Amino acid sequence: MEITNFKGSVIFMEAINKYYLNNGIIYPIKEFTDEDSKEKIIYEVLRVVNGKPAFLKDHLERMKKSFKLINKEFPYDEDEIEKLIIEVIKKNDNALGNIKITCNVNNNNFKIYYIMHSYPSKEYYKKGVKVILYYGERENPNLKVVSTAFRAKVAEKMKEANAHEALLVDRNGFITEGSKSNFFGIKDKNLITAKGEAVLRGITRDKIFKIAKSLGIEVEEKEIKVSEISDLDSLFISGTSVAILPISQVDDIKFDVNNEILIKIMKRYNELLENK
Repeated sequence: MEITNFKGSVIFMEAINKYYLNNGIIYPIKEFTDEDSKEKIIYEVLRVVNGKPAFLKDHLERMKKSFKLINKEFPYDEDEIEKLIIEVIKKNDNALGNIKITCNVNNNNFKIYYIMHSYPSKEYYKKGVKVILYYGERENPNLKVVSTAFRAKVAEKMKEANAHEALLVDRNGFITEGSKSNFFGIKDKNLITAKGEAVLRGITRDKIFKIAKSLGIEVEEKEIKVSEISDLDSLFISGTSVAILPISQVDDIKFDVNNEILIKIMKRYNELLENK
């Protein structure tokens, strides 16, 4: 399986650290094997902060919804999953990073393991990142399922443009989401983002909605035309690894990364992530 790091290079995503869990049993990482790429794998990636899985209940709720979308029952007990994740974290010396939960829907094979991650540097949060527009869409945006071929195509275009992310544009010319993130715009001190049915409803996206409400900021879910993007005051992407990351440039269009609303939301989210 391939993913792209924040420098745009392609890397293989595989289990790292000392131990992983397979069907309730802890094994040394050297015994890890990937699932067959032809299998349907439902997964979640969550962040370990201060020895704890951040927003775990939200991730498990979304995983349950993914099962529902393919007309299958969620086969696990949520409390037991939490215990197993904590066990994996402890066996790996409370390492910071990202943990992946995978379930093979054909045989219910269940794994928990650390994966390679690449968090943006502090400089990126100050200066923002470049993104590109990519004309393509995922088959079922609400379903959190591995789609290696699609990601590989997007990753190649990102690498060519030296971009950190790609904003997906659907067949009707609307910007929906990033290839591995959600997308927000700011206009007249309000947030704009794509409609929920057109995107993967990210856990960070949901937290942003709640933060905005607490700050008295209106959030509008609407179809965003490519031609309208230059009219927005500021842009950012959100996700487990990037948190809330300002966009400085979309293709050749530049944007303000010091927007007052953007800075307020970033600050509040970071406090939430650190459980303050």
